[in-house]
Amino acid sequence: MSDLSPKEQKYKKWIIVLSILIPLAVAVLFGIKLKDYGIDVEPLTFLPPIYASINGLTALVLILAVIQIKKGNRRTHERLMKFAISLSVLFLVMYVAYHMTSDSTPFGGEGAIRYVYFFILITHIALSIVIIPLVLITYVRALAERFDKHKKLAKITFPIWLYVAITGVVVYLMISPYYV
Repeated sequence: MSDLSPKEQKYKKWIIVLSILIPLAVAVLFGIKLKDYGIDVEPLTFLPPIYASINGLTALVLILAVIQIKKGNRRTHERLMKFAISLSVLFLVMYVAYHMTSDSTPFGGEGAIRYVYFFILITHIALSIVIIPLVLITYVRALAERFDKHKKLAKITFPIWLYVAITGVVVYLMISPYYV
């Protein structure tokens, strides 16, 4: 017998589908350049500092949400978490739009900083995939009012999501000198 509530069971398939579909769609769309299909679109080169700022704002919102729940302000926490999810979706849309209209910028650093950059980038990318089901499951547990299970998983989800948000900013700051 399943330990899932009816509400959790209802969202289980969506969580699985989105957890697979989002990374696959990003990977596919990342490789598509609109210009290769005869679509004449100006490169959206103004987006990286915007979506890096959105990552920074997401980190701040996550921290504020934790502070609010520790103070017992459940409603404010809920609003902040919905805002953090919305920011992450907005980031994703802008990130994909940028990469569909612009060539990727290679990192130009040399020596030890190159290894640091790629370590941060690889962990950022890997954890950005891992965080999708974690956020969705954590959110659905709150919707289902399974707050004991929500809290337990949130203790894992929060630091990973925070890491992804902060390293998104760090990756941008490290690569920004090499944008053309």
